[in-house]
Amino acid sequence: MFGFGKKKKELINDEKLYAPVSGKVADLATVSDPVFAQKMMGEGFAIEPEDPVVVSPAAGTVTVLQPHAVGLKRADGLEVLVHMGIDTVSMNGKPFKLFVKVGDVVAGGDKLAEVDWPMIKAAGFPLTTMVLITNSKDALDKFSVNYGPAQQGQEIGQATSK
Repeated sequence: MFGFGKKKKELINDEKLYAPVSGKVADLATVSDPVFAQKMMGEGFAIEPEDPVVVSPAAGTVTVLQPHAVGLKRADGLEVLVHMGIDTVSMNGKPFKLFVKVGDVVAGGDKLAEVDWPMIKAAGFPLTTMVLITNSKDALDKFSVNYGPAQQGQEIGQATSK
């Protein structure tokens, strides 16, 4: 009832990348915010969300938790950030409901959050969601993603560490 004795999930070494939401996967260069488009926050991809549930784009341990973003550290050391919407930090968490906490271990496709996309759209912010490898300059060896339509939790690419 209280989670006592609940078996803790083990971190697996999984180099695959998964679609965090159903939608169209696009190159970061197409994103309206230059910080993301110019890869200042790292290599990655963007997706235009079509449903409210956001799942983990990688297997990892939750290391960063903000209402609009969830950071993960993979077993191989790559740091993956899911950033939900653009400029949504200014919404003070209102459209976001998180389902993980720092220290949780997740697999690719595990539920991270639910987002009220219509609220974000009504506030005038882009819904574009980014998946970024924030330590890509130092730790990323190979990165590949299949662009186009994808279903939430679908394997869409791979990232290999150095």
